Amino acid sequence: MLFRAASCRASPTWPHLASPALAADTYQFDKSHTTVGFQVRHIFTMLGGKFQDFSGTIKVDRAKPESSSVEFTIQAATIFTNDAKRDEHLRNPDFFDVANHPTITFKSTSVKAAGRDVYEVTGNLTMRGVTRQVTLPVTFLGEGKDPWGNEKMGFAIATSLNRKDYGINWNKALDQGGVLVGDEVKVQISVEANKVKQAAEAR
Repeated sequence: MLFRAASCRASPTWPHLASPALAADTYQFDKSHTTVGFQVRHIFTMLGGKFQDFSGTIKVDRAKPESSSVEFTIQAATIFTNDAKRDEHLRNPDFFDVANHPTITFKSTSVKAAGRDVYEVTGNLTMRGVTRQVTLPVTFLGEGKDPWGNEKMGFAIATSLNRKDYGINWNKALDQGGVLVGDEVKVQISVEANKVKQAAEAR
C-alpha cells in the first residue's frame, strides 16, 4: 500500500537517517498514495471504509527524533463505504454529524521510540467535537527517491478506537441478540509523504 519502488533505499532506523545538519525536514502526505481506512463489525462481518480527502504534515527532526511531530486533518464528509445511502447516514447526527463537525484532526504532543523502526506518537485526536489523548503505534517503512527524484518517506499505523468515546453511539438491537454495529473501530493508515523542498533545493 505504500511506495516501495526498486529505487527506494530503505533506511533501517529513523533517528540515524542523516546528520544533525539536516534537521527539521518537512514532509506532506501524498494523497494519491496514502490510504486512511477503517473497519467495524456489522452483524457477522467486518465492514470497511475510508476517507477520501485529508491532509497531513510530518516534521522530522533528525538530530533529535523525539522533537519530531505530525498533524493531520480528515474531511469527515468524504467518508466512503461503497454504499451511497449508508455514507449519507454516516454523515448525519447519528454518526459523524459533519454539518457541525466537518473535520477529524490529530496533533501530536510527543514522539517516543518503541523499538526498531517503531514509534509511539501521542497526541490529541478530535472527532465529532470530542478531544481525547491517544497514542498511535507508527511503523517507519523507509525513505528514498522515486523515479522522478522526489524524496519520500513511508509510515504505517494500525490501531483501534472505541467510537463511543467520541459520542458516536447509534445502534440497533438484533432479534437474535447483539447489535447491528460494533463499538470497536480498527483504523489502518498507510502514508506516503513527500519532502517539502526548501528554497535552496528548489533552485
